[in-house]
Amino acid sequence: MQKILAGIMLAATAVLAVPVHAQQIGEVSTAFRWLGKNDRIVIEAYDDPKVLGVSCFVSRARTGGVSGTVGLAEDTADASIACRQVGDTLTFKGKLPQQEDVFSERQSILFKRLHIVRVVDPVRNTLVYLTYSDKLIDGSPKNGVTAVPVPRNNPIPLK
Repeated sequence: MQKILAGIMLAATAVLAVPVHAQQIGEVSTAFRWLGKNDRIVIEAYDDPKVLGVSCFVSRARTGGVSGTVGLAEDTADASIACRQVGDTLTFKGKLPQQEDVFSERQSILFKRLHIVRVVDPVRNTLVYLTYSDKLIDGSPKNGVTAVPVPRNNPIPLK
């Protein structure tokens, strides 16, 4: 019975785990709207949950107006990314897969998401981060890429 309860608790913890959230650190207005928020570019920071000491900064378009203010507008696929080592050292939380979605967020009410993917380049001991948008029917080839070199004395642990 205790094993069953422990299993249920573990499953509940996994389901209720706190997702990675962006922290908005700035924005600029790009077009005036009479009602609702203006169209804008936001700058958001994301900390890699498996690599302590790496933060990614993403700038992306946000649609304003009434539909954007209430969350019904579809944001464009335009995005830029820059990831940097922000701590004194890089610490890995376990082994990393060759490629993994680090973050994903809805960009429209239906079927469109922003992704940040981490790809490990073991030859160069580098973490490469890619941002792109996908959509159920017609995704966009617009993307951004950046890389964080890892010191040779700290090899990346691969799965």
